[in-house]
Amino acid sequence: MAKLTATNASEQPFIPLMQELAGAFQAFSLYDAEGLRKSGSSLTPSQARVIFTLGGTDGMTCKDIGDLTLITKGTLTGVVDRLEEKGLVERWSVEGDGRKTIVALTRRGVRVYQKEFPRHIEFLKEKFDRLGAGDRKKAVELLQKIKGLF
Repeated sequence: MAKLTATNASEQPFIPLMQELAGAFQAFSLYDAEGLRKSGSSLTPSQARVIFTLGGTDGMTCKDIGDLTLITKGTLTGVVDRLEEKGLVERWSVEGDGRKTIVALTRRGVRVYQKEFPRHIEFLKEKFDRLGAGDRKKAVELLQKIKGLF
């Protein structure tokens, strides 16, 4: 096997897959953010992910929210701070473990979730419906396989 160098590294056979995966993520992220802007919700994509993740729950730890949303701990703290300032979430420490914090939607947060989540899913549905059920299933399986590699 030839040693990889700056000159030949870009010739690796996985490079086109990596570029398409990154491009698909960027395209989705831009479209996702556009949907939030069009809704007039004034939620950022990160704020929406937290609201949508907390919806229908009694609250979650910051660790669980981070695991589900893929928002890093440092960023998540700021996102939750801003949502709390907007009156959409509240947080409290777990009794007996001051390191654990539970974040939950306020009544106002529940109303935002009930209004914005279905609206946003409808916005995304228009694009994903262009793929047949078989293609969606194959895509999920392949993406899970790629994720498992890392």
